[in-house]
Amino acid sequence: MPDEELLYDLADLFKVFADTTRIKILYALMGRELAVGDIADLIGATQSAVSHQLRTLKQAHLVKFRRDGKSVMYSLSDDHVYTMLAQGMSHICE
Repeated sequence: MPDEELLYDLADLFKVFADTTRIKILYALMGRELAVGDIADLIGATQSAVSHQLRTLKQAHLVKFRRDGKSVMYSLSDDHVYTMLAQGMSHICE
């Protein structure tokens, strides 16, 4: 059995996936970098709502960012994020 603290951290990670706006953001970022405004346009949300959700996704290490002049570009942190989404989708589509 994994350590209690690891189980707690895993439960927290799965909680991040419990919001459809965050899921939409992650799908929007698959394979590309986007600015907040571009993400908001793609998913049909306000920039404020996207910024709020991106903060949660950054804290969970699911997205990363880099500055490009005055813009901040966001992307998936690594291939594990893509794999988690793909596995989850595969599971519910069975």
